[in-house]
Amino acid sequence: MSKRKLRNSIFTGITLLALTVGSTVGTMSRNVKAQETIAPYKNSKLPVEQRVEDLLSRMTMDEKIGQMVQPERTSVTAEDIKNYGIGSVLSGGGSLPTTGNKPTDWADMVDNFQSGALASRLGIPIIYGIDAVHGHNNVYGATIFPHNIGLGAADDLDLMKRIGSATAEEVRATGISYTFAPVLAAPQNIRWGRTYEGYSEDPQDTGKLGSALVEGLQGSPNDSDFLKGSHVVSSIKHFVGDGLTEGGDDQGNVTEYTDEQIKKFIKPYKEAIKAGARTVMVTYSSINGLKTHGDYHLITEVLKGELGFTGFVISDYNGPQQIVPNDFRESIKRSVNAGVDLFMIPNDWKRFITTTKELVSTGEVSQDRINDAVTRILRVKFENGLFETPYADRDLVKQGIGQPEHRAIAREAVRKSQVLLKNKNNILPLKKDGLNIFVAGKKADSMGYQAGGWTISWQGGSPQWMGQPEKNLIPGTTILQGIKQVSGPKTKVDFSNDGSGAEGHDVAVVVIGEPPYAEMFGDRDDLGLLQEDIDLLNKVKASGVPMIVLLQSGRPMIVTDQIKDWDAFVASWLPGSEGAGVADVLFGDYQFTGKLSFTWPMNMEQVNNHDKVHPLFQKGYGLRTNQTGQKSLSK
Repeated sequence: MSKRKLRNSIFTGITLLALTVGSTVGTMSRNVKAQETIAPYKNSKLPVEQRVEDLLSRMTMDEKIGQMVQPERTSVTAEDIKNYGIGSVLSGGGSLPTTGNKPTDWADMVDNFQSGALASRLGIPIIYGIDAVHGHNNVYGATIFPHNIGLGAADDLDLMKRIGSATAEEVRATGISYTFAPVLAAPQNIRWGRTYEGYSEDPQDTGKLGSALVEGLQGSPNDSDFLKGSHVVSSIKHFVGDGLTEGGDDQGNVTEYTDEQIKKFIKPYKEAIKAGARTVMVTYSSINGLKTHGDYHLITEVLKGELGFTGFVISDYNGPQQIVPNDFRESIKRSVNAGVDLFMIPNDWKRFITTTKELVSTGEVSQDRINDAVTRILRVKFENGLFETPYADRDLVKQGIGQPEHRAIAREAVRKSQVLLKNKNNILPLKKDGLNIFVAGKKADSMGYQAGGWTISWQGGSPQWMGQPEKNLIPGTTILQGIKQVSGPKTKVDFSNDGSGAEGHDVAVVVIGEPPYAEMFGDRDDLGLLQEDIDLLNKVKASGVPMIVLLQSGRPMIVTDQIKDWDAFVASWLPGSEGAGVADVLFGDYQFTGKLSFTWPMNMEQVNNHDKVHPLFQKGYGLRTNQTGQKSLSK
């Protein structure tokens, strides 16, 4: 090789080496720079606590206080969320998207709100909440499971987990990742209008069943998909004293229970927190005159201290304002200082923000208290995966709601929740060999009565509340439709709304019960049957046809004077969308296995005096279809 060629070759090699080294150094420099510009709170590989600490350090006081409020969807816009740094939004009972009530309508609405949050300075996503209390009950087409009192009668932990999982999937199919459920009250006075939201009068049963539902909703705390994917955040409620108030009054005062006695009603919360519950909702009720929304001892010392709760505490709907009526400022001050973290203030959220800022500026609320609240809210948002997947999973949205496999779980829950209380001469199960069956009562063919409150609307679907026919309120199967399906082709089934025409039939199935209601609208001084039901029963009785009576109700009712005329009596509770589950046990395709999770009183005196010694039926009572005994009937 010539000297010139050798020099050129050496020069070329040196040049290429320099270019390569320069390129590598440049790439490394850009990568380092890119890593430096990614804030730690956006790095999903870092521990949650490190991300929370980093994000909190970057927030202004205005941004922190914005995270502490939850407006209702009707009173906030995406632009508001961006400008005020709003942390959460909710849909109250029956509060639907303006475009319709399909999963896509919900997902589009929630994503629109989320776009406002992500456009804010720090891009902190909102967490959207809804009352999915017996399935995704606001959404048309969702699977509607039995209310909790029926699930308490079923007493099946595996079933509870599967119900929770199915509900979570349907909630996620609408772009929502947070539900205000389950209720962990153990009601002691069934006059209370929310009795059906309790699994049992026994706190131990309540804790066991509620914790299983929490695990179904959220997943296991030890799993990588905890709170993520098709799981949602759960809110156990209402801490604490629901169902213990004087006279069973909703939002009332607890006076008959000592601090020591109340501890046993706290135990279900302890168990659910151990199962992973990440939010707790405070009760409207008072204990000895002190509204729990302002009770520092219960919220901070007991819940956050003794129970070791590290998630966030959310108020009930305008609950803080009840602490000092007509004094918004003082009410907010006391509830923030008591330990409430997220404030469900549907309409006055701007007032909450300005009031809380003022309270911090005057030192009446400490910055440490604000930091604690926001830390807890951010912690749950990171755990919920909102920073990585803030928008609806469109594959889940496309998958939809009300799937056959979910409805199969609901039907199983219905049949397991039915409690057979009387079965004279083994009239049940009914045979499928050509019986001539008479079904009586409008409630036998009404989805509104069958599903109860918290279904599409807050109060449920009865004409009493909605002013519209309730038969087709939700897709599903009514009890009448279920009887026709399950009874077989050889069985003749006739139906009458008012009970006329029973003569000549082999047996009558008479469906009676309460109209739908929710919360204080269900408080009752008299738990006797409605006069329309008594008239219906008397009409069928006059025909001489043997009667099987199904009672759809949110609690035990006083039936002492009527039960002697019935050949069989079934507590059907509020079964939800899959009424065929009732027919499954009537015709013996499955055994009756349900047991009462509440004492069944003989009269109102027993209710008012908490007398559970000589009831009509003891808690735990329930026949199988091969049993005729009524050992728990008082003599």
